[in-house]
Amino acid sequence: LLPAETIKVPQMAESISEGTLRSWSKQVGDSVEADEEVATIETDKIDVSVNAPKSGKIVELLAKEDDTVSVGQDLFIIEPGEASPAPQEQKKVDPEEPKDQQLDKTTPEPPAPSSADKQSGGIPPEGPKESKKEVKQDSKPKEVKSKAPSAAPKVPGNRGETRVKMNRMRLRIAERLKESQNAAASLTTFNEIDMSSLMEMRKKYKDEVLKEHDVKLGFMSAFARACALALKEIPAANASIEGDEIVYHDYVDLSVAVATPKGLVTPVVRNAEGMGFVDIEKEIAALGTKARDGKLPSHSTAALTSATHPAPPAIG
Repeated sequence: LLPAETIKVPQMAESISEGTLRSWSKQVGDSVEADEEVATIETDKIDVSVNAPKSGKIVELLAKEDDTVSVGQDLFIIEPGEASPAPQEQKKVDPEEPKDQQLDKTTPEPPAPSSADKQSGGIPPEGPKESKKEVKQDSKPKEVKSKAPSAAPKVPGNRGETRVKMNRMRLRIAERLKESQNAAASLTTFNEIDMSSLMEMRKKYKDEVLKEHDVKLGFMSAFARACALALKEIPAANASIEGDEIVYHDYVDLSVAVATPKGLVTPVVRNAEGMGFVDIEKEIAALGTKARDGKLPSHSTAALTSATHPAPPAIG
């Protein structure tokens, strides 16, 4: 047999060094195939699946669910080998055994009477009468103790509370929002534009786009396309600062807000400057599906520019 191997927590992302062990997909004694999921680790951005590097049997789990695990930490031990099928349950009664033996297994024999029972005709002797009196005396204090004073009247109205532990993604979202509130210079402006042409274009082509490309034509693709054109026209708005240098980017990466059961995430549409309306809608739909399924890659949540859906246009 090959020696058992200790599997460690894998690298999750460039800026992530730890996570929460959300669940074990396998338990001690279970057989696994190569690349089969063994555990799921929840991080600030994505859920990471830990797979078995080879076929074998799980020998030991080195962490519990909801534990905080770090990159490189020992996670579980696997014994390499061919994955064996799950053992079938054995039948409780062997059909080849005689019926009398089957009855002997289920029905225990009564205990043999003692010599004292034989002398008293099989009737057990009575205990001393004093013991009965003691039992009666002991039972009286219990009745007195059971009479407790009536409880105080309840305050009208419900005062119950429910506490639910936040997952790492929601904690990070809350931290980022508070950091932005404390450090960023916030300025809100309202600009009115005439969107009648865009609305007419969407109304005219949305059915055709859905039929040919199996994707809905929304307003987000138009906003993303407009942002990409503006960033190409004004390179300084698409620049970043690294040390004492200004880095001008020849590409446009846009992060788009997507709602998931765990919170709001912002996957990135890469190289949006070369995409049309349909391409942008397809990419947003694909990223939204991955985000809701927890399958977003670790490198797909950081961009220089964010695009969010504005308020719907007023009609009237």
